[in-house]
Amino acid sequence: MKRLKLSGVLYFLAGSIALMGIITAEATYPAGYSTFNNEISDLGSTKPPIIIIHQPSAGIFNVSMLLAGLMSLGASIYQHLHFRKFLFTVPIMFFGLGLVGVGLFPGNITPYHSMSSLLAFLSGGIAAIFSFKVMAAPFKYIGIAFGIIGITTWVIAVFATHLIVPFIGLGGTERWVVYPIMLWLTGVGGYFMSNQSINSNKKQYA
Repeated sequence: MKRLKLSGVLYFLAGSIALMGIITAEATYPAGYSTFNNEISDLGSTKPPIIIIHQPSAGIFNVSMLLAGLMSLGASIYQHLHFRKFLFTVPIMFFGLGLVGVGLFPGNITPYHSMSSLLAFLSGGIAAIFSFKVMAAPFKYIGIAFGIIGITTWVIAVFATHLIVPFIGLGGTERWVVYPIMLWLTGVGGYFMSNQSINSNKKQYA
């Protein structure tokens, strides 16, 4: 039980640090940054050919992503020792690895940044969907819904851009991919830290 609670603490901190890191980086970014036009990763660095890096926003964003990724990886190990459900563990570990990559490789470092962000986007959504393997209702349905929202938004943004980007922008679209996963991750943390949910899972998965 201690392992599961520790994983809950780490997941909760990972989601919170990522969200607050983004908010703080946006707040400290000079005038001109737009949640409509700018990608989230522009806080760390814009992509070539025009590379723009502003401090302290870049440092705040990169460190936040790195810490969130490392915490998520650590949490994944602890929860796997409890549940041993590879369908959940594998994608959520890849999600953590993707966040680490986003923190280590800002937007100006291609193609590693794009590879890392794509890994985080897709694996995070898949992990949320397959969290039903270790969650009880009603939270498992929230995970499925949030995972579908994130992945569906990404698919629409890539293959049917005209359906969403003109209305909420590139930045807004990316946030509809990322924020559901981060919010779900903090919820996972609270779920695993709860004695009630742990006892429920003990009966369910014994």
